[in-house]
Amino acid sequence: MKNRIEVDKSRCCYCGGCVGVCPQDALELKETILFVDNDKCTGCGMCIKFCPVDALSFKND
Repeated sequence: MKNRIEVDKSRCCYCGGCVGVCPQDALELKETILFVDNDKCTGCGMCIKFCPVDALSFKND
């Protein structure tokens, strides 16, 4: 079972900080939509740690 990144859209401020810290380039921000490519994501959690509004979390599949 792989952890997947989940975005709480009600909390996300679309600052793009998570995109910049992802070593796998698994996140992409387009206007007010944050896309997560969970196939690229290795589950390192850098985006979760960096998010200033705690909008990202792990979700088990």
